Amino acid sequence: MKPKIRIGFGYDVHALEEGKEFWLGGIQIKHRKGAVGHSDADVLIHVICDALLGAANLRDIGFHFPDTDPKYKGIDSKKLLKEVNELIIKEGFGIVNIDATISLQKPKVSPYIEHMKECLAEVLELSTNDISIKATTTEKLGFVGKEEGVAAQAVALLYFD
Repeated sequence: MKPKIRIGFGYDVHALEEGKEFWLGGIQIKHRKGAVGHSDADVLIHVICDALLGAANLRDIGFHFPDTDPKYKGIDSKKLLKEVNELIIKEGFGIVNIDATISLQKPKVSPYIEHMKECLAEVLELSTNDISIKATTTEKLGFVGKEEGVAAQAVALLYFD
């Protein structure tokens, strides 16, 4: 009998720009630069959405929330995550766990991780124990190391009946 679990993966990158608000994991982090995007550019939420959608075989975040649609301009990514969660529930899936990694040179996000987990857990109606968030730098290498952008990756494990 085939196991009743599915895994999905998400990857995203956003440029960083002086003077922009910086949203990460559903919270605003004070920094001189913020991510650029059609929505609020919350790279962590975007990769979690893609991991969940991928595990449920429901395409990707751009398919459901295209950056050509003005109704998503500046939208709070928590709203997108809530809608993705509703989609996977409608398809008969539930979340086992999420594991994510943020690649960012500055600012250090370690002090914000618990707050991000609480925010995401509330949106997804999960325990914070079901969400793992890690952060790393690229040792000053590449666009992340030069503080030109932020990247994130996530995997999500879903169960279904």
